[in-house]
Amino acid sequence: MVTVVLMHSPFLGPSSMRPLADELASDGVAVLLVDLQMTVNEAPVHQRLIGAFADALEDSGVGGPLVLVGHSGAGPLLPCFADALELDVAGLVFLDSDLPTPGRSWRETVDPALVRQVKASVRDGRLPRWDRWFDEDPLRLVPAELREEMRDEAPEVPWEFLKEQRPVVEWSGACGYVLLSAVYDDQADKAEALGWPVERVESHHLAAATSPSAVAAALKTVISRL
Repeated sequence: MVTVVLMHSPFLGPSSMRPLADELASDGVAVLLVDLQMTVNEAPVHQRLIGAFADALEDSGVGGPLVLVGHSGAGPLLPCFADALELDVAGLVFLDSDLPTPGRSWRETVDPALVRQVKASVRDGRLPRWDRWFDEDPLRLVPAELREEMRDEAPEVPWEFLKEQRPVVEWSGACGYVLLSAVYDDQADKAEALGWPVERVESHHLAAATSPSAVAAALKTVISRL
């Protein structure tokens, strides 16, 4: 049996993935939810994230094979996370995220208008919490109690993080994709064109927190096809 390792977005905390982790566990899936919150407070963020991830896996005592699942901003880093481990990684699953762009920074891969909008909000070298990046609060879709936990966890990430080039790491193993929102339609299409298993959940970006049963079902289907 594989162990499913869940990574939350660097712009959120583990509570954003906890309902999904609980749902998978209740279905008898071996699951580990990694907490990467404290690693994004200082640059170089990529190096700190990857090191903390490897340490967390070692401390957990989990054995392989593993399937690594990265939500949102964690997705493009999945090959780096896999490369940092000595354990057997059976596959990577991108959960409503961009695909890897080794050697390129976040600001090189997104709409320049968003870059300008986010950069204008930087104060003392730090970004506002992720939920403040948008005109409409994305956390409004989350139940109140969980919403406040997610808001409390969301870090003020250094602007340098979005300028850092992502590490150049190649991954030739199995990959899959779970789409949650229309924002990432093109990424799911690219994954499908590459021959990856793809599942689409008609929901929103934070569906792992609000519709964990649907996301868990899609994730299990993709993993079964890796």
